[in-house]
Amino acid sequence: MKEISMDLIDGSSWLTPEEITGKMEEYASYLDEVKYGEEQYEENLGWLDVNEWAGEKWITYYQKLAADVRKNADVFVVIGIGGSNQAARAVVEAIGETGPVTIIWAGNSISADSIRNVLQELKGKSVYINLIAKNFETLEPGIGFRALRSFMKKEYGEEYAKRVICTGTEGSHLDMLCKMNGFHFLPFPLNIGGRFTALSPVGLFPMAVAGIDIEAIAAGAQCMRQRLLKESASESMALKYAVIRNLLYQKGFGMEMLSYFEPRYFRFAKWWMQLFGESEGKDNKGLYPLFGNFSEDLHSIGQFLQDGSNIIFETFLDIQNTGASYVLHNDNVDDLFDYLDGKDFDEINRAAFEATITAHSKKFPCVKISVPAVDEETFGQLFYFFEFVCYLSAKILGVNPFDQPGVEAYKQHMFQALGKNRQRKQANSYGTAVGDRSAGGISF
Repeated sequence: MKEISMDLIDGSSWLTPEEITGKMEEYASYLDEVKYGEEQYEENLGWLDVNEWAGEKWITYYQKLAADVRKNADVFVVIGIGGSNQAARAVVEAIGETGPVTIIWAGNSISADSIRNVLQELKGKSVYINLIAKNFETLEPGIGFRALRSFMKKEYGEEYAKRVICTGTEGSHLDMLCKMNGFHFLPFPLNIGGRFTALSPVGLFPMAVAGIDIEAIAAGAQCMRQRLLKESASESMALKYAVIRNLLYQKGFGMEMLSYFEPRYFRFAKWWMQLFGESEGKDNKGLYPLFGNFSEDLHSIGQFLQDGSNIIFETFLDIQNTGASYVLHNDNVDDLFDYLDGKDFDEINRAAFEATITAHSKKFPCVKISVPAVDEETFGQLFYFFEFVCYLSAKILGVNPFDQPGVEAYKQHMFQALGKNRQRKQANSYGTAVGDRSAGGISF
């Protein structure tokens, strides 16, 4: 398996090799603690061992459940927001669906126009839905699920319940609703927060319905896991990246931009932005994560990047093999682009990438992460690498990488304005009503 790699491009103007090496030595013990997980974060580390939720048993189960959906569905609607859909959407939109099921994403906005358009797309089709909600208190998936339920009831009557799969916390209110209404239930891991759920039923089941090879996703993640366990502090790619990020933050760079020249990585960049933004942005600390969808964004923010204030450093995803080709031929129209005759779009894109990283690295620090291909194995590597780095980097920064207290602030005001008396119930209060569930108990 070809592995991703990382380099700091001509960063000597901002960071000396000695600085980086010195900090890597200083934080060597942090790397050891993160490799196996700290006791204080035990309830949040279900992703750290890939096999816990993406081992052979679980992969087989997700595939079987997905195969049942694929036999009967024209459309599969994934209802979720943030960590409940970002990873799956990133892979599906980058690699593409393999028929016969079309994936539609819902429950990720409060827009009347958006839900109307989703419902319009479903008319006359065989529809299955997957609600993904850890605590089932978030507004967007909650109202999205209500709108989709109304549609499903009208289309299928009492039989609609057989077309509903809910991914939620065992013992929660959502679990109780599944038991009472006959919805199929998948466990949302209790020991993983939403933004770390790429390698769990949250991310892998929707991918499987889309026809993604989730065994390869898991294999890529496992490969990265073994590599990070094996590497010592002095050679650790994850530690080096975490140290570079924190050193640049200390030197006044307040933003990190993830840039790429392959538009298929747009959704992955949004996943990355949430991962680091929610994990590190607390206690009045943290880099602000943003992304550049190049070459398009070079024509909108390129001027600022090249000549604006020096507050940004860039991490480039360098896609080595895009798996695509289109050669330009002369069509006898004098359009002044004859110098491109016989050149492949991929070749032109590569030239633009190299020119940009050369220009930008003279203005501010640039990190390059080489990605071998646009495929499942490399996505598995990327998910695991960035999640591991995020944990390690937040530890160096001195913040808890797994909570998100600030997210609740706007919700309190919003629910007050909507007239909701928000009551939190303990997860185990539904235990008697819900009863025990196991993966083997779910069938179509």
